[in-house]
Amino acid sequence: MPDNGVILEVEDVQKRFGRVEALRDADFELRNGEVHAIVGDNGAGKSTLIKIISGVYQADAGELRLDGEPIVLHNPREARQLGIETVYQDLALADDLDAAANLFLGREEYLPPPLGSLGFLDRKAMRQRAEEEMRRLKIGISSVDQRVVELSGGQRQAVAVARAIAWGRRIVIMDEPTAALGVRESAMVLELIKEVRNQGLAIIMVSHNLPEVFAVADRITVLRIGRTITTMATKDTSLEAVVGMMTGAVEAALRAEGS
Repeated sequence: MPDNGVILEVEDVQKRFGRVEALRDADFELRNGEVHAIVGDNGAGKSTLIKIISGVYQADAGELRLDGEPIVLHNPREARQLGIETVYQDLALADDLDAAANLFLGREEYLPPPLGSLGFLDRKAMRQRAEEEMRRLKIGISSVDQRVVELSGGQRQAVAVARAIAWGRRIVIMDEPTAALGVRESAMVLELIKEVRNQGLAIIMVSHNLPEVFAVADRITVLRIGRTITTMATKDTSLEAVVGMMTGAVEAALRAEGS
């Protein structure tokens, strides 16, 4: 890993969809053990950037480096193998399964042979692991045997985050983690993000909610029309300044001063 603690580097990344230029010269660095927010107006390229980092899209140009080594991700499976997990807005939970089963969705554990060879799941081991993860992250649900459909919005989000934490050894990407949640549940998710950071993982947070970004993020990267405008420590900027960079007002003011 580089001496400055950088775990992930995104350099000069570009992505086009036909004639639409979604990203041009996008740069981004993620440090180990930080919450790093990526913000920007609609069409800024935030979703495209995190989908490149999570292996959904492949960049047309530029480079990704993990621990200083170039990586090429052809699909989300390859990203997960490197310890990069993503929690999307739709959460991708199975409503009719319980919380423990959702934690192991696609990664089920089987009993030893011969029963495991016949497809019998080790439900006890999965349940114990799920309880450990919920306890470690201080997630308050009465039982991991509860079906997801019975959980509140904040609890559902917590289950999705717990799944990402359980398998994400290096980086967790959260796409609009409090979208469609009420004030109380949003506060619960923000506390969960802080707890995840305390566990030592690096977090990329994409959000339109700037007050929440300022509440939990260590650094902020601003994208505008597919280009990285700047990255700054949250403590060194203000909500008004970030809005100005997102909308282009700051650049317009600087051009006016120089004319």
